[in-house]
Amino acid sequence: MSVVVPSSLLPASAVPAFRGRIGRDVHSGHYAAPHRYRLHVAPSDPDCLRIALTHALLGLDGTLPLTVLPEAPDTPDGGYDALRPLYEASAHLYGGPAAAPVLSDDWTGRIVSTHVPDILRDLALRFRGEGPDLLPEEHRGDIEALSDLCERGINQAAQRAGELGLDDEAAHRDPLTVLFTALDSLEHRIARHPYLLGDAPTAADVHVWVTLVRLDTVHRWHLDAAAMDRVAGYPALWAYARRLAALPEFGRCLDIDALLRRHQADCRGREAAGGAIRLIDWPAATDN
Repeated sequence: MSVVVPSSLLPASAVPAFRGRIGRDVHSGHYAAPHRYRLHVAPSDPDCLRIALTHALLGLDGTLPLTVLPEAPDTPDGGYDALRPLYEASAHLYGGPAAAPVLSDDWTGRIVSTHVPDILRDLALRFRGEGPDLLPEEHRGDIEALSDLCERGINQAAQRAGELGLDDEAAHRDPLTVLFTALDSLEHRIARHPYLLGDAPTAADVHVWVTLVRLDTVHRWHLDAAAMDRVAGYPALWAYARRLAALPEFGRCLDIDALLRRHQADCRGREAAGGAIRLIDWPAATDN
């Protein structure tokens, strides 16, 4: 059964926590049956992009349909009118945002999950099909560590550095130190293998690649030129990002213009000189 946090207890921007899981067999309430479930994503959102990439890598088009939503929410609370019936069917008197992503059950017309880590894990473990093993047992600790590195070491650090600007140089240096330490670690790792954990893609590559896309298309607008010059100084890492962008599974999911429009519509930060420094021509890299 899905667990719903009352919307009155959530921040206005938070997505309600439907936390149903896909089980192993028919004895589970939600078990992995072809054509039973549907994903609803807006790939202009980074979390949705990670789900769309995972879906593509696993080759699930014929097993688990994916509905692509408009690039920007169409309700004032950050939700989608198209998802409202699912939310209302899944929670009595639901009054929060009908936000993406959603994994829904077409048999019941209700939501299974809106929790991104759970959705990604269940896709990889329950719907693998002929696709790669994105969560190999021997690498799960590394995958979790790399996911944390992406969120804390890159996304949060770059966001914090952009918010601080140069008004307080000492405070500005602290998140940049975290950011460059994380990029150093990734540069060292990717120099040894085609993918982060060896010769095949895993969930870590999905998370890191989306993080690099965000760094070059969203965070750069709020970093100064000196910081972006340093960000550019990781040749193996950006070659890796460009190489993955050329793969059909990655390239077909990425719409840079939509990602930028969504960011610009929501962004209240100030633009810095780093916005002029573009590391990858993403449309050209994905043109295959």
